[in-house]
Amino acid sequence: MRRIVLLVGLYALLVTCSATAAPVKTATVRFQSGDETISGFLALPDSAGPHPAIVAIHEWWGLNDWVKEEAQKFAEQGYATLAVDLYRGKVAYDPALAHELMRGMPQDRAVRDLKAAFAYLASRPEVNPDKIGSIGWCMGGALSLQLAVNEPKLAACVVNYGAMPTDPQDIQKIQAPVLGSFGADDRGIPASAVQAFEKAMKAAQKSIDVKIYEGAGHAFENPNNKLGYREDAAEDAGARTLAFFNRTLK
Repeated sequence: MRRIVLLVGLYALLVTCSATAAPVKTATVRFQSGDETISGFLALPDSAGPHPAIVAIHEWWGLNDWVKEEAQKFAEQGYATLAVDLYRGKVAYDPALAHELMRGMPQDRAVRDLKAAFAYLASRPEVNPDKIGSIGWCMGGALSLQLAVNEPKLAACVVNYGAMPTDPQDIQKIQAPVLGSFGADDRGIPASAVQAFEKAMKAAQKSIDVKIYEGAGHAFENPNNKLGYREDAAEDAGARTLAFFNRTLK
């Protein structure tokens, strides 16, 4: 009898999950960035569009499975999501190689790639070109802000523990509302730097909403970060991000 009850409970849970997660189509796509053809992981809602869209920007590890999973989660919520491969197919599994790949990636090329990803999404019939945002983590968080600096049509920008621009001219160029999530114990990005960025954005009359999580360090949202992952903070940051995109892109 107890086994039957457990099986019924498990079935109910599976039905609930399938009801909340919309069908998603995924594919590796290729598109032009300057004179190069680059690739990305595209996750699309399996429903009639046009949909709002998101450019997803990976950490220094590269376009790995975790970033692809995040892209699929956004697609399940109705967002066409393109995770750009900034490393041209290379993925790191140790910090030394990740550091080498990040250092070897030209900043101007990365920004060009992200602008190309924005243009590619805008060209697709499933996408509403006026409702494209960006999100990034770590290195990708900094690049999400750089996309906001360099793409005036960007409709929303999320930065997760990424370096922030300090040049007033760069900040003035940001047209998209910005949401930020940072860790109070992040030794690379101290809370003082986050607060200075928030102050500069407000002084420039830009839309900014940041939260600094106590007890969290760098990369606290990634469960693969075994020592630094903070489940409560990650779930809160994820909920804030989805609410932000729902408000700005839908």
